[in-house]
Formats: sequence, structure tokens, C-alpha cells
Amino acid sequence: MRGHYEELAAEYDEHWVYGPDYIPWMSGRIAEALRLSPTDRIADIGSGTGLFAREVARQLQPRHPILCVDPSEAMLRQLGTPPPPGLTPIVAAAEDIAEGRADLPYEQLDAMWLKESVHHLTDQARTLHGLADRLAAGGRLLVVMLPATIQYPLFQAALDRFEELQPDPAHVQQHLSTAGLEAGLTHVEHELRIDRDKYIGMVRARYMSLLSTFSDSEIEKGIEEMQAKHPEPVLVFPDRFAFVLGKRPGEGV
Repeated sequence: MRGHYEELAAEYDEHWVYGPDYIPWMSGRIAEALRLSPTDRIADIGSGTGLFAREVARQLQPRHPILCVDPSEAMLRQLGTPPPPGLTPIVAAAEDIAEGRADLPYEQLDAMWLKESVHHLTDQARTLHGLADRLAAGGRLLVVMLPATIQYPLFQAALDRFEELQPDPAHVQQHLSTAGLEAGLTHVEHELRIDRDKYIGMVRARYMSLLSTFSDSEIEKGIEEMQAKHPEPVLVFPDRFAFVLGKRPGEGV
């Protein structure tokens, strides 16, 4: 899977961003759910190119740089050299943070989020427990993930495979509870409007890691199905996310 993102890195932001409102909207929801303050020590686990961390830093003006943690050096290079003020790249996987194998500038974290990366964890329970252990008293851990079923205008085989592979948010909530956090599950929704041809280009570029499980011919066959089913020039569909929030007992927010 790392190779998938290495290949996509240079064009990732172009393919991934649905429209100008999406990144500010999602970044605002993340900051709101975590109740971030400028004094928090924060990490974006699986940050990719730093799309959300960059916007959170812009909105929050943190006193401590937000750690952009990702195993792909190519993705992190998209932050720029040097990286923007308020962001510090860390080449590491979530498992490296959980197991204490990565050197971090902060011994403990006040807040961290995983945005659509929990499905990449080989052992979700173990890794989330390890991440929870890195939280200071009152620290918060947010897992942002798609629900078990999505209403994207994808081809049917992709929708079916998504349901086969996607973790259940309720199970992630249980993992956080087992890790000793006070855990809750909520949902947020955002209406997406995107030019059909742009979205087809995103699918062809395999903007979702799920699409990397299909061959070129399967993707093209799927695109033909999408074009037949969606003749409209602008696609309108709901983007719904599960927000699984865990808080470590103790002082803090």
C-alpha cells in the first residue's frame, strides 16, 4: 500500500481534493471534535501530504508544531522544503508511534487524529491501544473514517469491495474503550458537488486506496459503468464520516 501512495504523491492533492470548501470544512470539524487549543501538542497520524494538518495549523496557530506522521517520504515531501511554519514531518507509520519506535519531539501528546487511515492498520486494536498510551492526561484521540456503507457514485464492484474491507466504526470505538479511553461515536456529513469528468479522473488515478485493488481493465470497465449510470455533468452525493473520539481520563480539555 505504501507504493500506492509513493506513486500518487506528486499529484495526490490534485486528485484528492473534491472542491475548495472540503479541506477547510473537514479540518474545522477535526479541530472542533478534538477541542484543539494553541497550546496542545498535536499529531496527524497518516497525514499524507498534510492537507488537513496544514489547514488546522492555519486556523489554530499552534505554539507547538503539528507532527505530520506518515510512512511515505514522497507524501511528506509535498509539505515543502522547509515545511510550512507550524508543521513538522515525521517519517513513521502509526505502528512506529504506537510501539515507541519513532523519535518524537513530545514525550506525550494532547491530541492526535487518524483521518481515513485506520483501515491500513494490520492490528487495529493493538495499534490504537499503543497510540492511546501516548496521550497525556485529558488527551484526545480522534479516528475519522468512512462508515460501513458509502453512497459514492463508484462502480458496483468497488462499492461491494469497500463494504467487504471497511472496518466497522463501532469496533473502533470498542478498541478505544478497551485502551482505557472514554469513547464515543458521532457522524458528520458534507454534500459534495464535483464535475463528473474530474471524478472519473480521480477514479482512474485510484484516489482511494480501495481502487488500487482493481486492475487497469477493471477500472476502465467500472468507469464505463459509472458513465452510463451518471450522465449528469456534475455529481452530487453525500460524504458521511464516522468520528470516533476517545479521551484519556484526567485533567485537560
